[in-house]
Amino acid sequence: MKTLQKVVLIICLILSLSARSQEKESGLENFVEYFTFYPNKNNVAQDSTLYLSKIITAPILSYSPETSLGFGVGAKYLFKFKGSGEETRTSNMPVSLLYTLNSQFFIYSGFEIFTNQEKWVISGNIIFQNYPRLYYGIGQNTPETNEEIYDTNQFLFEPILLKQAFTRYLFLGGGVRYNKIYNTKVELNKLLDVNRPSGYNGSTSVGFELAALYDSRDNILNASKGWYLELTKGFYGTALDGTNQFKLTRFDLRHYLKISQKNDDVLAFQAIGHFANGDTPLSELALFGNEEIMRGYIEGRYIEENLLAAQVEYRKTFKDSRIGMVAFLGAGDVFNKSKDISLNDIKINYGLGLRFMLDKKEKLNIRFDFGSGNKSDGNFYVNIAEAF
Repeated sequence: MKTLQKVVLIICLILSLSARSQEKESGLENFVEYFTFYPNKNNVAQDSTLYLSKIITAPILSYSPETSLGFGVGAKYLFKFKGSGEETRTSNMPVSLLYTLNSQFFIYSGFEIFTNQEKWVISGNIIFQNYPRLYYGIGQNTPETNEEIYDTNQFLFEPILLKQAFTRYLFLGGGVRYNKIYNTKVELNKLLDVNRPSGYNGSTSVGFELAALYDSRDNILNASKGWYLELTKGFYGTALDGTNQFKLTRFDLRHYLKISQKNDDVLAFQAIGHFANGDTPLSELALFGNEEIMRGYIEGRYIEENLLAAQVEYRKTFKDSRIGMVAFLGAGDVFNKSKDISLNDIKINYGLGLRFMLDKKEKLNIRFDFGSGNKSDGNFYVNIAEAF
């Protein structure tokens, strides 16, 4: 296994519980209920038209060589605004907090909020972290022997406001993005210190984004049909204390097909792109590999200005059971210029996963995945909700 392979375990007890037969369902219900909170339960008791909001939590235990033992909590806040009915999909606001024995921390929230009748969508990310990063150099074929770790702090704030336009599922709008990298500690005479790419010792990206969203998924957390396309175009400069002037274009395209009415099996597709142009700082380059796409590759194993990747996932469910399984296959690469794309350099990933459904109504799963590839020995991933 790779030196920096991360093994993350979330609610290990679920595995032993989920292996039991269906007669234990009441025990599973009680177990899941123990980690679920209802902030508006009293109001719903008085007004049955309200949506019963939920906060589903899970303890986190992790270990990796660069962080030592880590522990914390993950949560999903599921809610609807007053006056929203079945025509409005459930808003989703996840929060993860992690602290390690090396005094490192990670706080993250990525959110997608629908107003009444989905007239508006508010989406975005908030990240505050002091976490190590890996650096192997910039490019498609950086050697494993280049590996080094550098510490850095990050604060990212990226809210996007979109308004329903022309048709039910199309939303247009924009937002701002502030990404500050600071307190960077780089080892002297190591590769990063020698190469010194733009922003290697910290940067501030400040700019505005134009955004378009088409989202016809039937379920935000675990779709079984529909399309999703998010496209953003960001413009960053130095006028508002930014350190670099560049442009950043990103897209995320997904499609879901229900292929078995009997067991609700789903075939899911995703393609993503990241294209930077200008004086792009290190923190804004495309990072290849993570727990969502190209699973099996450590995040940042390959970095460049541009990235293209795609994956397909078969999601197997079992009737009247909380248990599911997935198999996934993907391919992608980073590149500087389009002429640099070569079939010989394409990275492949593949893997299997186990699912345990925490919430049957919202189809919210805990996922246990193992991914590997033609240029990776593999990694384990555990998280709440599907990879895409």
